[in-house]
Amino acid sequence: MSDPQTLAAYAARAQDYAADYTPDSQHDADYAGFVAGLPEGGTVLDLGCGPGFWAARFRDDGYRVAAVDASPEMAEVALQTHGIEVSIAEFDDIEVSGVFDGIWAFFSLLHAPRDDFPTHLFRLRNALKPGGRLCLAMKLGEGEGRDALGRFYAYYHEDELRGILKVMGFTVETSRYGEGKGLAGVEDGFVVLTAHA
Repeated sequence: MSDPQTLAAYAARAQDYAADYTPDSQHDADYAGFVAGLPEGGTVLDLGCGPGFWAARFRDDGYRVAAVDASPEMAEVALQTHGIEVSIAEFDDIEVSGVFDGIWAFFSLLHAPRDDFPTHLFRLRNALKPGGRLCLAMKLGEGEGRDALGRFYAYYHEDELRGILKVMGFTVETSRYGEGKGLAGVEDGFVVLTAHA
């Protein structure tokens, strides 16, 4: 994610985001379903880790976690709040092959332009070990746009996401719909897909 407006919005609100961000229990099932297919002590990439909540949870549950985010401000919050060392990187910077048992892309790739999305998934597919798992959470809708904070979003329907994942070599195992209020204070519909390479 290299959109200046999106990065500026997160930079200005990093502390508030960390203070307010307490994932509700509806995401416990997503987490449990994802880690159920990981080997004990497996390696997880938290892509777009934000303030580090999920990365800390992976770590505390015994997984080796690589936390990545494009926002230096979010990385600093993750370090100060959870002791998580975050690599400052964008989606295009994921260039490893066969490294991760799982990739947690939880409401991060929704900031990528639609034209770039398949390429990012291809990179993630390559970064996984054979049979590795992906958890992908995205907002539902059509097209692209900005929210009230100026953040860029790309929106999808589940069948569209399934089609792109299939082309990129993923097999979807489960999907779940939900609604949640984000940093902008608006209730949005979303879908969480768990897949394997």
